[in-house]
Amino acid sequence: MTTLQTVFAKAKADNRAALVGYLPAGFPSKDGAIAAATTLVEAGCDVIEIGLPYSDPLMDGPTIQDAVHRSLVNGTRIADVMRTVEGVAATGAATLVMTYWNPIDKYGAERFARDLANAGGAGTITPDLTPEESEPWRAASAGAGIDTVFLVAPSSTEQRIKAVVDCCTGFVYAASLMGVTGARESVNTAAEGLVQRTRAHTDLPVCVGLGVGTGAQAAEVAAYADGVIVGSAFIRRILDAPDEAAGRESIAVLAKDMAKGVRR
Repeated sequence: MTTLQTVFAKAKADNRAALVGYLPAGFPSKDGAIAAATTLVEAGCDVIEIGLPYSDPLMDGPTIQDAVHRSLVNGTRIADVMRTVEGVAATGAATLVMTYWNPIDKYGAERFARDLANAGGAGTITPDLTPEESEPWRAASAGAGIDTVFLVAPSSTEQRIKAVVDCCTGFVYAASLMGVTGARESVNTAAEGLVQRTRAHTDLPVCVGLGVGTGAQAAEVAAYADGVIVGSAFIRRILDAPDEAAGRESIAVLAKDMAKGVRR
């Protein structure tokens, strides 16, 4: 298993930000998800987030919702998510699962953490799990040796930021804006200030997501953040492609452009 600590240390030594790519398990197909994520790694992504498909994705915009719906129609289950993690982790990229809390809770926190670690997963991102309710999950994750990542937002108070970063072990996910995921014309100007505010409370890497869709935007974020998170832009290209092979070619081009952008 490649750890997040290793990834961010190498990126820092290379004087660049880490590039983090997101794709849901089971999309565009169960095997296609592994192939697409592998393509992203080969094109320059350091970390891959594998989304666990969920029927009520509160944080996800229409692009990711479309992909998740297709994944659910494909019959994707937690066992498929773990198999996807295993396949992607084999590439040497640090591999996370991004999931809402309900699926973990139903599956069993200790069981989920153990199975994820056994699959080679480095940790999880849990966007709807609050610091106040996170202790059982953090304990299960620590016991399995995997990292926990939580989110801060532009609206977060200093007290809230401190509470969130105290729950993080891998990195801190700084949501660039209030709202749902999706590529946008520009990255919210509040993102840089949020990164600065977050760094005042932690030495962990701070990564920015939501709204990054081009190499130029990746470069803009990389100038002040430790990592750049991209999801909807990759998914849109797969959705628009005539077949899986064409989708992989398309996301490879974009990932290579973003990998250039994160160099300082």
